[in-house]
Amino acid sequence: MSLNPLYRRVVLKASGEALMGEQGFGIDVSVVDRIAADIAAARALGVEVGVVIGGGNIFRGVAVASKGGDRVTGDHMGMLATVINSLALRTSLNKIGVDAVVLSAIAMPELCESFSQRQATSYMNAGKVVIFAGGTGNPFFTTDSAAALRAAEIGADALFKGTQVDGVYSADPHKNKDAVRYERLSHERVMREGLGIMDTAAIALARENNIPIIVFSIHEEGGFAAILKGAGHCTIVDNDPAGLDAVKA
Repeated sequence: MSLNPLYRRVVLKASGEALMGEQGFGIDVSVVDRIAADIAAARALGVEVGVVIGGGNIFRGVAVASKGGDRVTGDHMGMLATVINSLALRTSLNKIGVDAVVLSAIAMPELCESFSQRQATSYMNAGKVVIFAGGTGNPFFTTDSAAALRAAEIGADALFKGTQVDGVYSADPHKNKDAVRYERLSHERVMREGLGIMDTAAIALARENNIPIIVFSIHEEGGFAAILKGAGHCTIVDNDPAGLDAVKA
């Protein structure tokens, strides 16, 4: 385990569903508080943290389109859901003394500031946790793409993708006991084999900007900081063409 963090500036991408806990909808404050504590632990290591949260615990734009509705309007509604989640995380961070700011891709000055690359970088340099809300501000783009975009814009060293399991597997480990966890993968292989850890646009953007994607379990308390110190379980997706080995979970 390293005494110094492996990365100095990162973006954490968490799904909206992660905030539900055992509920079927909405926000479980205890879960948000736990994620906030994990972010605080990363900040205590000296790591600058940006966060992107999805909105699937409240609303999904694709659900509107699947029922014959207008996709653009649906995506706009989903963007608003990400703002709600971002405000909830900011509240939890503030409760434990972590200075955080929400920057939205959609202007809503009564609730939060609007995103700009310069302002985001300034806040991160000042030690604030920056929560990026509103996706990219455009329909048809997921919050995965927003996370990769923000990571590129702020010069992040890595993009952490919090998921339901502790890495990328050859099959669903909850259904197949013989599934193996990949230790390392290339961006190219993830796209070629459609491994589905993020959408193709997000993977391509990370590859083009040489940003490694660290896939880990968002539910493992302390897991975020552990990986930053070189421990914990995860899969690293990067541009190393030799990084294609699988290991048992």
